[in-house]
Amino acid sequence: MGVGPPALENLVTGGDFWSGKRVLLTGHTGFKGSWLAFWLASRGARVTGYALAPATQPSLWELLQLADVGDLRADVRDLAAVSRAYQEVRPEVVLHVAAQSLVRSSYDDPVGTYATNVMGTVNVLEAARQSAGTRVVLVVTSDKCYENRETDEAYRETDAMGGRDPYSSSKGCAELVTAAYRSSFSAGKAIASVRAGNVIGGGDWAVDRLLPDLVRAVVRGEAALIRNPAAVRPWQHVLEPLSGYLLLAERLWHDSERFAGGWNFGPPLEDAVAVQELADAFVHAWGAPARWQADRGAHPHEARFLKLDAAKARNVLGWTPRLRLREAIAWTADWYKKQSSGASAKSLCLSQIEQYAKLA
Repeated sequence: MGVGPPALENLVTGGDFWSGKRVLLTGHTGFKGSWLAFWLASRGARVTGYALAPATQPSLWELLQLADVGDLRADVRDLAAVSRAYQEVRPEVVLHVAAQSLVRSSYDDPVGTYATNVMGTVNVLEAARQSAGTRVVLVVTSDKCYENRETDEAYRETDAMGGRDPYSSSKGCAELVTAAYRSSFSAGKAIASVRAGNVIGGGDWAVDRLLPDLVRAVVRGEAALIRNPAAVRPWQHVLEPLSGYLLLAERLWHDSERFAGGWNFGPPLEDAVAVQELADAFVHAWGAPARWQADRGAHPHEARFLKLDAAKARNVLGWTPRLRLREAIAWTADWYKKQSSGASAKSLCLSQIEQYAKLA
């Protein structure tokens, strides 16, 4: 039946499962990828990143200055380049985080969104199929991969894939691709997909994301314009799903048959709240002059209601969220305030990872 879950402290300290493991991490220059690269490297993994240049300025990747993480700059849409990376790195574990990750951008560039999120996933899995030494492949998709019925029911791993907008649809497609490769080519490989909630945390400067938009507005001394304030989302701190990804990858290594498949990593159901509630809490955590107002302009369709049921991760993996929403918001505001006052991103990330470990 497999081994029991490792202590959460082991997700932070070195000398554990990850020490010396060869890891290929796609999307390492993005927000989640940068946190994950730092965490893995701090645990002794031999990490090589594969991504395009950071999409924002500033970027967490550039601020962290991770000299011990390999930095390959290439596109997941290029199968030949992906295959060369596998040949160079000889990864034992692949964490596929690279994506076009914004709903509104998918309306502007649907072809690029599908090419990155669907064919990029195909390329990563196909290269893994050809790589004899690769044992674990973890594909990161999205909570928006499900066919959204706009009900108050939380989505479970057995629910249908779907997506009305190109981004959500592309993530549903990536899930289907992953399932097909797992069913058809999984001999010697442990393949799983993971769906997180709406992630918040320090170091995110993406456009059209709620908290980065609020932080930018504070810096400019303006009110942030927020679309869809009544939309409900499953908010969680970035360390929550990342801890789940790391735990799942380790379990896949030891028991692929039991742990292959799709997994939700979401917050407690009561922490799925409206955009306006999160914005108000962040404004309170930051203090004056932070403020926001509704953007009354025309906007493309986005889901109104979304929750994730993470019972499978709790009951089978032994993973549970460690931060309630108010704590996640406070940690995020504190990170940005300290970084803007001169603290180093590396020290802030390390401090929060250490704090997170103590919550076990």
